[in-house]
Amino acid sequence: MEKKHEVKTSVKDENLIEKRRHQMIRAAVTLFKEKGFHRATTREIAKEAGFSIGTLYEYIRTKEDVLYLVCDSIYNEVHDKLSQITLENGTIDDLKNAIRHYYGVINDMQDEFVVMYQESKSLPKNALDYVLKKELEMVDIFHKILNGCIQTGELKLTDAQAKLYAHTLVVQGQMWAFRRWAFRKEFTIEQFTELQIEFVLNGMGK
Repeated sequence: MEKKHEVKTSVKDENLIEKRRHQMIRAAVTLFKEKGFHRATTREIAKEAGFSIGTLYEYIRTKEDVLYLVCDSIYNEVHDKLSQITLENGTIDDLKNAIRHYYGVINDMQDEFVVMYQESKSLPKNALDYVLKKELEMVDIFHKILNGCIQTGELKLTDAQAKLYAHTLVVQGQMWAFRRWAFRKEFTIEQFTELQIEFVLNGMGK
């Protein structure tokens, strides 16, 4: 198991750390989207976040730390949303609810998803390994739901099919962020989600 990447801080107040890092994440997403990771500077991130460069370095050590925090915040949000629903009944409704919650997170964090996939290659190896592991954990959530549906007889899939569909569900949701320039002209997030659910379930024979 990959060890969680540690972002060092000289501050002891956990609530303040969370508040400041949230401000950094929002500022970094704005700048990374506009200028790219390499062209944006930590001084610009600090200014966008509303505090000094000295304050910034009390909470992180490098610009890569900020990028890591952006990625980690996405996975934490996905996990929090999916943990709010029941995923153990092995029903198609479980699967639909999980898809709706996940796609809702993507809609709420569109810029973060785009930045993560454009810039995560700039992370140091240990941080990148951790981020990729968290990505596979998202896939595994859907794989477990699909396996539950297989065990209750609601779906008839091979293990290989279940694994592939789990990846498909994750990537199809992310399309909402990557191709929003086109999708928003045609669909609401609710329409997009329900059409994707219909598409996937038809492919699985439901």
